[in-house]
Amino acid sequence: MTVEKGYIQVYTGNGKGKTTAALGLGLRAVGRGLKVVMFQFLKGGFSGELESARRLAPYFEIRRLAAADKPTWALLEDEKSVLREKFAQEYAELEKFIREGSADLVILDEVMAAVHYGLLNASDVCRLMEIKPQEMELVLTGRNAPPEILERADLVTEMRPVKHYYSSGVKARDGIER
Repeated sequence: MTVEKGYIQVYTGNGKGKTTAALGLGLRAVGRGLKVVMFQFLKGGFSGELESARRLAPYFEIRRLAAADKPTWALLEDEKSVLREKFAQEYAELEKFIREGSADLVILDEVMAAVHYGLLNASDVCRLMEIKPQEMELVLTGRNAPPEILERADLVTEMRPVKHYYSSGVKARDGIER
């Protein structure tokens, strides 16, 4: 099965659930025989979705771009510089992957963080949106989505925090938040 017409979806906002929503969509797509590739920006370390994708291979794959060993906000300027150089090379590969239509559903997880931290410009993301093949569904996640990206998207969902147990001191739990 292939997607007849692919749309561009954005999951943004300060609430939790952006990556989880994208993963859920990916799981549904795999169930219908579609190929899913998630590119995770700025994420390092182990999380449950990596093992899930391994078990769903070759139908679901996760590739990490500009992976950091510590939180991006904690990086020193020279570390950010090295990350930017590495990512410049990875971006060319990402652009080629999208242009070639190598998956039915492509998820750019935390791509807005890559824009926020200066690894990408909003215009770079808009370019990816423009070159995607018609049959490819494209999902972009992350806080602070720039207006030019929101304008080009076909669907925008804003996650808004109403109540979360983090505020009472509960840490991220394996299998639930990570």
